[in-house]
Amino acid sequence: MSEIPLTNIDAVLKPIESAKGLPNEHYTSDGVFQEEKQAVLFNNWSAIGFAKDIPEAGDAKPTNFVGMPLLMVRDDKDGVNVFQNTCRHRGTILVKEPTKIIGAIRCPYHSWCYKLNGELCATPMVGGPEKNTHEAINYDELGLFTIRSYVWQDIIFVNISNDAPEFRDYAAKAIERWGEFEKPLHHGGQSSSFWLSLNTNWKLAVENYCESYHLPWVHPELNITSKIEDHYDIEEPGHFSGQGSHVYTQMKAENGDVFPDFDGLSSQWDTGSEYLSFYPNVLLGAHRDHVYAIIIDPISTHKTKEYVSIYYAQKPEEMSSLGALIDANAKFWKMVFLEDVGVVEGMQSGRHGLLFDGGKFSPAMDRPTHCFHHWVATQVNKARKSS
Repeated sequence: MSEIPLTNIDAVLKPIESAKGLPNEHYTSDGVFQEEKQAVLFNNWSAIGFAKDIPEAGDAKPTNFVGMPLLMVRDDKDGVNVFQNTCRHRGTILVKEPTKIIGAIRCPYHSWCYKLNGELCATPMVGGPEKNTHEAINYDELGLFTIRSYVWQDIIFVNISNDAPEFRDYAAKAIERWGEFEKPLHHGGQSSSFWLSLNTNWKLAVENYCESYHLPWVHPELNITSKIEDHYDIEEPGHFSGQGSHVYTQMKAENGDVFPDFDGLSSQWDTGSEYLSFYPNVLLGAHRDHVYAIIIDPISTHKTKEYVSIYYAQKPEEMSSLGALIDANAKFWKMVFLEDVGVVEGMQSGRHGLLFDGGKFSPAMDRPTHCFHHWVATQVNKARKSS
């Protein structure tokens, strides 16, 4: 592992008028990436996947979150469990590809087996060729390592350090703000999930999403229907930041049909929409007729993936006449998110400029981005003080 340089982040914690952004090393240093892995991602509630991808009992999907092998499993009580994806015997990866578990999770190395709740249930020949038990092997002590997890808005969150507040407390302000969307969400089907690969540090993807300042130059088509002057900043220090718009125009089919609205929404959503960066690694969008979530996956210091899923008030089969509109909506958002790739990759390249000092925030336009920088610096400082 690279040595972790102790960066000076004091200027990041100043009021926006005099603050600097995070130093270059927070985007270019493998050592700082490892520091943030623990302080920012593992010590908080980070997103690793979507519950829709494991819809039935026995469905299992492995993932690698910042180097940590994890396994998401739907149990026979319709709950979602997350385990470290390593056998308790010799540490072999248990599941390499998405699969349906039949009977038990079986290690491919020596066939130790685990129930869907992680309990160890079989140890073939552990006591010799004809003996499947041994007094030194205590099943109660050798279940899979369970990762603290919670599902909200179909997003699977984990707290790997196991010492963050309860999720409902951690996310209380976001849950309160979007309480009207605490209802069943129905994934739009195959076209409504896609992913993008970015040659950039993960934080730049979050920062870019926070603000609408770039809208006229980066998203010209979106700026036609929702201009920069229609937007407002959203800041909840320590929790999330983002932007909202007073103007939202529903996408229409050729015959004028639109997606059905979510039930029980207040009038603010008639023509409004909001877009939150929920710290650390989830980007959310809410509208009267659809919502989406983007999970930011930090692959390495310079590599990031974005996993996008779009949801509606009804199941696709309940609005079969709108299939083409569902596809068009996914195509539209993919176009918007692709437009951001060049600018976040450009910022990543720019962070190798030795004279760049973190940059200057616009007090009028960059407050949500500064809010995120401040939160990251606070998490890093907290971890440094406790080490």
